[in-house]
Amino acid sequence: MKRILFVCMGNICRSPAAEIVFRKMVTDAGREGDFEIDSAGTIGFHKGKPPDARMATHLAGNGYKVEGRSRQLTAGDLSDFDLILTMDEENFADALSLDPSGELSHKVTPFVDYLTEHDEQRIPDPYYGGDEGFAHVIELLEDGCAELLDQLTKSPE
Repeated sequence: MKRILFVCMGNICRSPAAEIVFRKMVTDAGREGDFEIDSAGTIGFHKGKPPDARMATHLAGNGYKVEGRSRQLTAGDLSDFDLILTMDEENFADALSLDPSGELSHKVTPFVDYLTEHDEQRIPDPYYGGDEGFAHVIELLEDGCAELLDQLTKSPE
């Protein structure tokens, strides 16, 4: 079983949306037994809160079941998960800072590395933007999650 963790700053917009998108793709592919999927934020400000209402509305409008509660990323997550996907450079640096020895840094990867249809340097935070920002983030997440699933379920050649 592969353990996948999506990380953004507050764990109410980008990372829970990535978790929700990836979970649906995994379920649709009949591979739910192959993955444990979670999300976390680098700050604990929103701990215990559900996904942002605007993100939830956009996800539901695209056929996704919205669930989950915000939690903060811990040093233990770096040990517990096989792949930690960060939404931007700050999240990447914050995740790496939890591993001062650098022993687990190979597990931390920018989510944008999985984009195939978009050329973005980061998954933008839609929190302070309008509706189009949330829609764009979902498009990016669908692109990257499709490639992530493809790469993780390919048969070794």
